[in-house]
Amino acid sequence: MRMRKKKNLEARLHECREYLLEANGESRDFSKAEENKKLYDLKEIFGNDNPVQMEIGCGKGTFILETAKRNPEINFIAVEKVQNVIVAACEKVKAEGLTNVRFMASCAEYLPSFIPENSIELIYLNFSCPFPKAKYARHRLTHRYFLEIYRKLLKNGGEIHQKTDNMHFFEFSIEELSHSGYKIKNVSLDLHNSDFEGNIVTEYEKRFSDLGQPIYRLEAKVD
Repeated sequence: MRMRKKKNLEARLHECREYLLEANGESRDFSKAEENKKLYDLKEIFGNDNPVQMEIGCGKGTFILETAKRNPEINFIAVEKVQNVIVAACEKVKAEGLTNVRFMASCAEYLPSFIPENSIELIYLNFSCPFPKAKYARHRLTHRYFLEIYRKLLKNGGEIHQKTDNMHFFEFSIEELSHSGYKIKNVSLDLHNSDFEGNIVTEYEKRFSDLGQPIYRLEAKVD
């Protein structure tokens, strides 16, 4: 079911305009992605040469907000295809006065139209939709189709960090990453009962963890 448009959405987005990069909104017409290419100058956007990391599917911004606060020397691009959702994340970051975060209301398929190749240090995939039905596997953000997109965006030696509560999706991700030539490391089958330090709990993560579900995590490096 499609989410109902939030009241005063356009006005709220306008108030956060300094944090929003122009993208394709919620369009699904990927056939025109190449002809609409408009690569951003990330140095110009952030005003510095700091490393750039990206979260794809940032939700309401809990993770990106805390990560950016802890790492002021890193720039972050947070991607979320639903404007109804991204506006809440923008408002949180604006309220904190952070200058090292920008948002894109875009589908992942469009990222090569805006983000230069070999410019991203790290991509976070936190609790992406698992699309459990096999016929929708290509929509999973760790499908080999998306992994090739990420490979172009990532710098040499760049990484993907994934967290999910879905065991089958996690297994699928490992298979796809291996098939696509990524080197997998630091795999955790129960993150909250591991010795991993510095974990930032997302809104979905807290919900699943409170239900007693294990959280799965991995890191994958461009090889």
